[in-house]
Amino acid sequence: MCALADAIRSGRIPNAEIALVISDQRDAAGVFHARGRGLEVSVIERGYRTREEHEQEIVAALRERQIDLVCLAGYMRLLSRYFIDAYRGRILNIHPSLLPAFPGLAAQRRALDHGAKWSGCTVHLVDETLDGGPIIGQRSVPVLEDDTKETLSARILEQEHQLYPEAVALIVSGKYEVVGRRF
Repeated sequence: MCALADAIRSGRIPNAEIALVISDQRDAAGVFHARGRGLEVSVIERGYRTREEHEQEIVAALRERQIDLVCLAGYMRLLSRYFIDAYRGRILNIHPSLLPAFPGLAAQRRALDHGAKWSGCTVHLVDETLDGGPIIGQRSVPVLEDDTKETLSARILEQEHQLYPEAVALIVSGKYEVVGRRF
């Protein structure tokens, strides 16, 4: 979220603004950083509701502010069909692996455990599959012999901060086409 906000402020994502930051966690670091940047924040906690009930409140907040594009960052929860249908083709996610390798949780640890020689990050459109929507862009990093989850994650995060703004800029420009699963 911070990398996107910085890229918008610097003009690397032209014709865009962050109109709303939503979190389901009141004490999330993103909430703190968003408020520090003067961005509007809405905390919509899950409570004891179903996923769809929770997401109906999120979608209502997005529609109220006429949001065009949803950028997930650290959301860590599958979206329901209701949410996906409300913003189909307009939800982006960033994932810390070279998809389709290592979807889901603990991607960096799994890359290390599998002996991968390369890892990285992927920005993709969100669909009903787990980290399986059409790939917009990827960045790779080598997996070093002495890497730990923390050192690999740090190198991937550097690339995420470059790739996500580039992908958002592409989407905002409208200069792309999705044919089947190919971007």
